[in-house]
Amino acid sequence: MAVLPLDPSPDVGEDPLVRSLHRAWIISVVAFVTLLGAAGMRAAPGVMMDPLHDEFGWSHGTIGTAMSINLLLFGLTSPFAAALMDRFGIRRVATFALTLVAIGSGLTVLMTQAWQLQLLWGVLVGIGTGSLAMAFVATITTRWFVARRGLVSGILTAAGATGQLVFLPVLSALTEHHGWRTASLVVAIAAAAVIPFVVFFIREHPHDLGLRAYGATPDEPGPDRVKQTGLARAAIGGLTLGARTRVFWLLAGGFAICGATTNGLIGTHFIPAAHDHGMPATAAASLLALVGIFDIAGTLASGWLTDRYDPAMLLVVYYLGRGIALLFLPSLLGASTHPSTLVFVLFYGLDWVATVPPTIAICRKYFAERTPVVFGWIFASHQFGAAVAATGAGWIRDSRGSYDLAFYVAAVLCAVAVVLSALAGTPARRGRYLAFDSATAVRGSVEQAT
Repeated sequence: MAVLPLDPSPDVGEDPLVRSLHRAWIISVVAFVTLLGAAGMRAAPGVMMDPLHDEFGWSHGTIGTAMSINLLLFGLTSPFAAALMDRFGIRRVATFALTLVAIGSGLTVLMTQAWQLQLLWGVLVGIGTGSLAMAFVATITTRWFVARRGLVSGILTAAGATGQLVFLPVLSALTEHHGWRTASLVVAIAAAAVIPFVVFFIREHPHDLGLRAYGATPDEPGPDRVKQTGLARAAIGGLTLGARTRVFWLLAGGFAICGATTNGLIGTHFIPAAHDHGMPATAAASLLALVGIFDIAGTLASGWLTDRYDPAMLLVVYYLGRGIALLFLPSLLGASTHPSTLVFVLFYGLDWVATVPPTIAICRKYFAERTPVVFGWIFASHQFGAAVAATGAGWIRDSRGSYDLAFYVAAVLCAVAVVLSALAGTPARRGRYLAFDSATAVRGSVEQAT
């Protein structure tokens, strides 16, 4: 059994509630639970799409539009959420975000019009979950950790996939046996239940408790409080810097396709697509949950490979393999699970966010210390692509009666991403290639808003 490290600085104001552990580890556990509680609504759309269509007659495109709004706001909120946390505090922003998720999910049981779905699922839940994504992780790890920052950021980043893994089969079973309203209420209760932990255990900064950040020393005291307006200005500055370069647009284009082929298409429409082929929704949800399991292993393996191989060539391989998998997916879906379906799930899980470490590595080659904030905007393009795919795939299903064309279009887009990734790997015009390890890759991805 792993034992959390002891407080390395017990001589400075140890919290009486935690005598053996540095308070940073308690904060990180609460942050993990917070992200877990907010992840339920990320799993809900695919499970509830067919029940909403059956009850209200809303088209798949209409329901997909609500999810598109959610994904778009999720991405756009992230670069600015850290500035809000510096202005109003982590606890206030996290509490407000969880409240939005709980209200947005809970009020769906009363909706009767499609615009209400778009307001609740799209706007409220989109802003709420976006405020508890990369910015939340970045703020926690940057303020509370000097040592083990990469480890903690990686664990917290995985909380989203873990949350979907936990919620998908549960929500699917609840929807099948008790209706989608019960599942929505469970998500709302889960988000609301986390709020007391945030209020009572999250603290804004180690200095509030007379502590240094975990691993900090007198020679490396850790982060001080930042100016309230600094992060918002840095976010805009990062966009301005990136937009002037060719590689930014190449990476943003590739990452938009990444979002379209993961969160937008598979994450939103895999369950109804499998259901169209006769597969029970609970079985399809379990397969999607397996994607979440393999996602964790794939991300860690990709970080290891990024240390050793050309990141642009890794992206080429990832997007090429993803395109081939999507090309064959329509023929793999059926009323029951076959070995070939499991092979798709295994590969797609390993490939789900494997694109993140090499994308950051290429950013680092061009933007050096400005990489985190520039990558924040590339991540926003990921969510834009996901938003377009969530709506577009729904429209294709409504007009053609199946998702097959959506999968074929996504496969073609992956071929485009292959070309963009190869071009992004051409020699940089400025700077030399900086040493870049997997810990830096993970840490950079979650420090984008700091």
